[in-house]
Amino acid sequence: MNKQPFLIVAGGIISLIIAMGIGRFAYTPILPIMQHDLTFSDTAAGYIASSNYAGYLLGAVLAGVLPIKRHRTFLLRFHLILSILTTLFMGFTSSLIFWNILRFLSGFASAFVLVLASGIVLDKLASLNKTHWSGVFYGGVGFGIFLSSVLIPRLNEPFHWEGTWIGLAAVSGFMAFFVWIWLKDTPQTAGKKELNEAAIQTPPVKWLPWLTVAYGLEGLGYIVTGTFIVSIAENSPSFHSDATLVWLVAGLAAIPSCILWSVLANKWGYVKSLILAMILQAIAIVIPVVWATQTGILISGLLFGATFMGITTLATTLGRQMNPAKSSRIIGSLTAVYAVGQLIGPSLAGFMSSATQSFNAALIGAAGVVLLGACLLVNGVPYEKKATKPPSQVGLPVKNNGWK
Repeated sequence: MNKQPFLIVAGGIISLIIAMGIGRFAYTPILPIMQHDLTFSDTAAGYIASSNYAGYLLGAVLAGVLPIKRHRTFLLRFHLILSILTTLFMGFTSSLIFWNILRFLSGFASAFVLVLASGIVLDKLASLNKTHWSGVFYGGVGFGIFLSSVLIPRLNEPFHWEGTWIGLAAVSGFMAFFVWIWLKDTPQTAGKKELNEAAIQTPPVKWLPWLTVAYGLEGLGYIVTGTFIVSIAENSPSFHSDATLVWLVAGLAAIPSCILWSVLANKWGYVKSLILAMILQAIAIVIPVVWATQTGILISGLLFGATFMGITTLATTLGRQMNPAKSSRIIGSLTAVYAVGQLIGPSLAGFMSSATQSFNAALIGAAGVVLLGACLLVNGVPYEKKATKPPSQVGLPVKNNGWK
């Protein structure tokens, strides 16, 4: 058996664990520990989170427009090192200014790693006609969230928050070795195109603005829970376990979510699946407001983990399939709008939390924003129905039918 695709995917998964699951998202479970020891406000915490998403926005934009394809392996390794260093130095300072700078650089690095690793892995899988493995690759974010949730309590007890960041950096450095030897860009063989890709029915390109706005609202809404859910659990008098348990549950749910949502979309339709995922996420976001028990918060984490990466997979795949010839531009636009939402969300939620001494208003607003995004997608459902083709046409060119 050819082990190459397995090693490529494994290297891609590890790169996402380092840069996304740890480098980008470990801040969420470490935040309440840092706030407990250093007593800085939710507003300051929101600004630090927004710095990370500002870096992610800049990185996503540059990675989409710069001519980097010939240097993907070098740039991937460089940004992995940058991600690890930003994690490491978070443990060597207690300055809010330096934290903002480090989180900005971490977000910048994570965007490049995501784009570069995705390009290398997906190009290789396409050349081997194994694009259906992509859901396994994107599960790396969930693996990283799960791993950080397991490590953080064990590191915090003897080493406190400073040693937790340093320990996560050490683990990341060890794992980077495997990315180095397994994830390399190679000249792509001329693989067959997926014959069934043309058979997946999508709305016309003119519907893309609806998807873009909805995805931006998703970025604005989901990130409130993505930043503060562990702090919410920590502050809940009814949450009797270690608060990082909720983040561990979210990570476990995220691991298979991309595969499961992709399977559902191929059977049921991408637009309908995306609407369902966003409705479930809106429910997840608002649960701690109406059911503020340990069980309620854990169910919130479970539903959140099961949807947030699935929504990203569905939205970017749908955008690509609507216009494959301009897939990079479309995915870049979607990612940029999503990142703008992420940039605004934590600062706004942190300000609302500090002003009201509760996360309830921020969570209700975030849930409403995501639900609004789901409503904007409803007018795309009829297009999927109209586009149904007889099985005999599977693999044949799709007729334009007047859509531009």
